[in-house]
Amino acid sequence: MNAQALLLLGLFAFTGYSLYVPRLLGIDPNEKEYFQSTRIMCKDGSKTFPRDRLNDNFCDCTDGTDEPGTSACPEGKFYCTNTGHAPIQLFSSRVNDGICDCCDGSDEYSGKIGCPNTCTKAGMAFDGKLIDKLSAYSDSSIMKKRNREHIRQKLLSEEDDLVSLNQDDKEIQGLIQKLKELKVLPLLELVLVASILFYSQSGCCRRRRVHLRRRRY
Repeated sequence: MNAQALLLLGLFAFTGYSLYVPRLLGIDPNEKEYFQSTRIMCKDGSKTFPRDRLNDNFCDCTDGTDEPGTSACPEGKFYCTNTGHAPIQLFSSRVNDGICDCCDGSDEYSGKIGCPNTCTKAGMAFDGKLIDKLSAYSDSSIMKKRNREHIRQKLLSEEDDLVSLNQDDKEIQGLIQKLKELKVLPLLELVLVASILFYSQSGCCRRRRVHLRRRRY
């Protein structure tokens, strides 16, 4: 086989390889219906393109709508499914750049680098951190609830003390009033007796004076 034939074979192989990109690669599953029509509108509304140009490694839409699975459009977005962990979106320029960005390795499908699927491990680690945070939050909520209950009980206790003090104050005031009344009654009795004695003595003196006057005459 001559050099020209090898070159043509190489070009054919490269062309075939470069075009072998699944049509829906890098597309959010929730948006797959958008790409089902025969002609697809660029999301920025600038133009339409035929479906066979989807992921053909040539940028038709300036916003990258037609090239989610290749690095042809700088503004394109690649969707990592990351089954077993959280899905993410990254710029299409990071597709086949030799760096594993998706934990499922779907962004490096060219074979230049082998990306192991670490989604399950990453998902378990994430779940562990989430459980720890939820546990800490739960403990914090319990403490806050206990603190609220403690403050509530303290306020209720203070309110009871205040009611008790008011009741004691009323009792004290009543006792003082009774003491005042007890002091006033003897005083009134003393005044009454003194008055009686005074008037009695005054009457006797008058009778003696009258008697003496009569004896003189």
